[in-house]
Amino acid sequence: MAWTREQRNVTIAAYLGWTLDAFDFFLMVFVLKDIAAEFNTKIPEVAIAITLTLAMRPLGALIFGRLADRFGRRPTLMVNIAIYSLLELVSGFSPNLATLIVLRALFGVAMGGEWGVGSALTMETIPAHSRGIVSGLLQAGYPSGYLIASIVFGVLYQYVGWRGMFFVGVVPALLVLYIRSNVPESPAWQAMEKTGRPRLGDTLKRNWALAVYSIILMTAFNFFSHGTQDLYPTFLREQHKFDPHTVSAIAIVLNIGAIIGGLFFGAVSEKIGRRKAICIASLIALPVLPLWAFSSGAIALAIGAFLMQISVQGAWGVVPAYLNEISPDEIRATFPGFVYQLGNLIASVNATLQAGVAVSHGNNYAFALAVVAGVAAIVIAILILFGRERRGVDMTRSAAQIGEPVR
Repeated sequence: MAWTREQRNVTIAAYLGWTLDAFDFFLMVFVLKDIAAEFNTKIPEVAIAITLTLAMRPLGALIFGRLADRFGRRPTLMVNIAIYSLLELVSGFSPNLATLIVLRALFGVAMGGEWGVGSALTMETIPAHSRGIVSGLLQAGYPSGYLIASIVFGVLYQYVGWRGMFFVGVVPALLVLYIRSNVPESPAWQAMEKTGRPRLGDTLKRNWALAVYSIILMTAFNFFSHGTQDLYPTFLREQHKFDPHTVSAIAIVLNIGAIIGGLFFGAVSEKIGRRKAICIASLIALPVLPLWAFSSGAIALAIGAFLMQISVQGAWGVVPAYLNEISPDEIRATFPGFVYQLGNLIASVNATLQAGVAVSHGNNYAFALAVVAGVAAIVIAILILFGRERRGVDMTRSAAQIGEPVR
């Protein structure tokens, strides 16, 4: 089945939306040390901004998810992208740490909405047989954003400083123009619009076990990703004393691995199943741990980081398809994003926790990173085997049946 022009445009828009959202988020992780120096504080205190960004994402997933379920995926996505771009820009004008922390918390609300809305719009629009590879592509937007942030840090930081990094983050607002001109509404949402919908509370009550399971699973997933990414630049700068160009180069290498992992395991999940692909990808992290965390040279660390992110984002690459397929049809813009971001809320302590553990062990970031990554990988591999799987479900047809009388 050939893709239509509209299906290609939807996929491009959703990929870019998550890429640029992640780009705006990761600009912060490169400059924790600089912000701490300017505001005369320590890195763990600045890392609270990352914690609050992650903690506020469930609220954004709920707000924007409900708007998308009620008013459509397309207009909600445009508003969402415009808001997070504006908040990124304003963050660069922060006169003190308290203001910056508040702005990053608000940014977290906007960031939390994009993933669920964008993935629902895409998975409901593309052919069912393409969900695996597109799932990998969408999730590759996250390391793609990290990659762009790495390049911007390496090229522009010495000229613009940490405030200028946030000013660059307004660029995603241009994506709104592309969506307005080229992206159609989801056919599944259009089908649901013609029928009555159950309330959110009623739907969650009927699916409470699925919701609890999904939240626990996504908590482990978020410890896996944020535990291997958020403080890695700080680990390279503080523990290994690498200069910004070396840190940028290693970050670029690890994100190339992340993109490869997401695309590969997303595609593989179409053949072997979502659960099996996630299990295999997550377990790859275990033999890679020593090279990734405890190597001493830049080249060895780069190889370890490359392999680690193949594992991390390989497992994550299956998540957009997996969560959208198991989601109740009538709240698909809300459910995947909400359970994902609730997992983020629980895991939002990661940056502060890892920084605190590292400092208390003589700035041993390697120890803090390795413990979180290893435990998270094992938990994901076990949990995913107990989940359900609905690979290839017809989302438009099932959405059209919502509200029909039981026969």
